[in-house]
Amino acid sequence: MSLSFLAPLTSRYAPLSKLHFGHGRGASQSLNCILSRRPAITILAIFLHPIFRPQSLSFSSTAIARCGSSRSVAPENLIVLGIETSCDDTAAAVVTGNGKILSQIVSSQADLLSRYGGVAPKMAEEAHSLVIDQVVQQALDNSSLTGEDLSAVAVTIGPGLSLCLRVGVTKARSIAGRFNLPFIGVHHMEAHTLVARLVERDLQFPFLALLISGGHNLLILARDVGHYVQLGTTIDDAIGEAYDKTARWLGLDISKGGGQALEELAHEGDSNSVKFKIPMRQYKDCNFSYAGLKTQVRLAIESRHVCVDKNPILSASSHERKSRADIAASFQRVAVLHLEERCQRAIEWAKEMEPSIKCLVVSGGVASNQYVRSRLNYVVERNGISLVCPPPNLCTDNGVMVAWTGIEHFILGRFDPPPPAFDPEDYMCDLRPRWPLGEEYLHGKSEARSLKRARMHPSLTSIIQSSVKQQISTIHASP
Repeated sequence: MSLSFLAPLTSRYAPLSKLHFGHGRGASQSLNCILSRRPAITILAIFLHPIFRPQSLSFSSTAIARCGSSRSVAPENLIVLGIETSCDDTAAAVVTGNGKILSQIVSSQADLLSRYGGVAPKMAEEAHSLVIDQVVQQALDNSSLTGEDLSAVAVTIGPGLSLCLRVGVTKARSIAGRFNLPFIGVHHMEAHTLVARLVERDLQFPFLALLISGGHNLLILARDVGHYVQLGTTIDDAIGEAYDKTARWLGLDISKGGGQALEELAHEGDSNSVKFKIPMRQYKDCNFSYAGLKTQVRLAIESRHVCVDKNPILSASSHERKSRADIAASFQRVAVLHLEERCQRAIEWAKEMEPSIKCLVVSGGVASNQYVRSRLNYVVERNGISLVCPPPNLCTDNGVMVAWTGIEHFILGRFDPPPPAFDPEDYMCDLRPRWPLGEEYLHGKSEARSLKRARMHPSLTSIIQSSVKQQISTIHASP
């Protein structure tokens, strides 16, 4: 497999690339190869075959309706390219309508995260721009297809960082315009939700979903494709951001992710040694807060005189390593206990609204954490439902989830007409950096403090419902 497209990249990226090749469900083999001054890139080819399930709702937006009749394709014959650039990974994948993953490419910015201690939007945008063409082309080459073989192009349009979103959307529009393909704008958090339906053949609506990552904490009741009720969200920081900051403060190597590094260190510690307070116990809702816990961790580190600048974890004495491990374990226990308590309440609320609920889907980057999975499995068993987690490579940001979500909407007729082959210079991409997934549940409104709502786009659910009402009115008004 040629990686010649990496050659033009600048020297700021990681020296090690890791390639993954897989055949069959969950299978993968790894091959490390030293590629001097080239970005860490993960290439996946995983084949899954979930049964196609027609959806119970069938409606589209007015823009979609204009072109829906021109693309009559059997679901199993659909082939969709998915592109993801909402944050710090450049990803593309080709997926069929019956759930077969023909290719998957992920170019990671882990080196930039390690260098800057988090996502630097301008640097992330530049990194996306450097590799987007090659990543998408590699996804097509690995699937042995060209743009002429595609049924549609799906791309994340929000939420996320505007600078990063624009890179993916621009690329997706250029491909869709060149090959006259329908264009599907995808909600990033819905993609994390629906990828579970690609992996789990029997997962039917309604179900509960917990979406946890570096930028999001979200509890939703999924009633159908495009129809969600928000039970809870974060009022400040997400759990993934708290993991990353704590790992950095403890002097851990976060090149592979702060969550993974902290979880490994926590195995060595006593989770009851530091008495951190569980956030928001006084508020009987399903919202999250990790800013206060981060402050508690920082104060605990300072009280133990941990100096990571001069003494990273690799050079720490056994005594100091144990002290840091105790902090890591205590943080993880309380951080995840906060998840457990909110999920317990969300399950109770969801069962009141939808008594037939049988599953809790847990997705997003933090869902790869084994401690998180084990604790949430305990919660669902206690409530008589099951836990559904995508494999780790589909929990983190990826093109597969975008392509599959595009397929789910395409089947329902929700897509936009092919864009022009060349957008005018003054064209403004439809980007939705702050875009709620569902309508807020009345009891889920936070009493802790007002959430920032400035420049927030209407939720995906409200947009679809408004479009349906408009179409019904148009039909009734027709002679």
